[in-house]
Amino acid sequence: MIEGILAAVIAVICICLAAAVWDSNRFVTVPYEIRSDKITRPCRFVLLADLHNKSFGRENNRLLAAIEESSPDGVLVAGDMLTAVRGADFGHALSLMEKLAARYRIYYGMGNHESRLGLYPDGYPGMYEEYMSGLRRAGIEPLINETAYLPECNIAVCGAQIDRTYYRHFRRRPMEAFYLPAILGRPDRERFQLLIAHNPVYFDMYAKWGADLVVSGHVHGGIMRLPVLGGVLSPAMTLFPKYDGGMFKEDKSTMILSRGLNSHTPPIRIFNPGELIVIDLLPEKVN
Repeated sequence: MIEGILAAVIAVICICLAAAVWDSNRFVTVPYEIRSDKITRPCRFVLLADLHNKSFGRENNRLLAAIEESSPDGVLVAGDMLTAVRGADFGHALSLMEKLAARYRIYYGMGNHESRLGLYPDGYPGMYEEYMSGLRRAGIEPLINETAYLPECNIAVCGAQIDRTYYRHFRRRPMEAFYLPAILGRPDRERFQLLIAHNPVYFDMYAKWGADLVVSGHVHGGIMRLPVLGGVLSPAMTLFPKYDGGMFKEDKSTMILSRGLNSHTPPIRIFNPGELIVIDLLPEKVN
């Protein structure tokens, strides 16, 4: 009896280890379609989140090929392309952004790792300035509580950088109703409002602000995914987070939450491959 249980435990561990090796080094392409009567012309975006400086193949050639195959009109970045560790390399992340910027319009929303570099320059000497300078040399100006308008599609893309205190571990800090209007301004309700907001926990507040579509990351799919239960652990150290990946609805708002392309601390994914998301934004069907 004991030998049978031990054998079963060893088998499960071996399966999980094999899945970790496999899923930590691959990604899948996941399509979504959103329709709105505010959108005047079809527009396709790919969404990248939580790369954490990983490279899929030499110079990220596998990821670049998948993006090219999707033929997007632009690229949405939902943050954490690098990892905020003192002296850490971000060459893969910057190289990817440079290559993409040469072909597509990039809408870069900041994650907590990019923000941390800027908030604590003494802890990460020179990293924020070097990375941001590299982005700007490539023609990318991150959307730090700013909006870019696409008149041909009537789509406003806004990047939200919320305060570090909204990334606390173990519990969610309440977000006051005035906070997002204070940092982002009031949205134009005649335009389709696409909000890049790295932390999905505040989806209810993004919806109240006026986002038609929110794109997020941060949760890495919950590190490990289990049948029925979904993602196991969030970066806030909460078990089985409500938002772990996929599409969610809140009143008239939709959130597409990427499971990310990589993880860190721990740098593994189990039954949880990375995601490259393709989003088609389309005018509402006319009956």
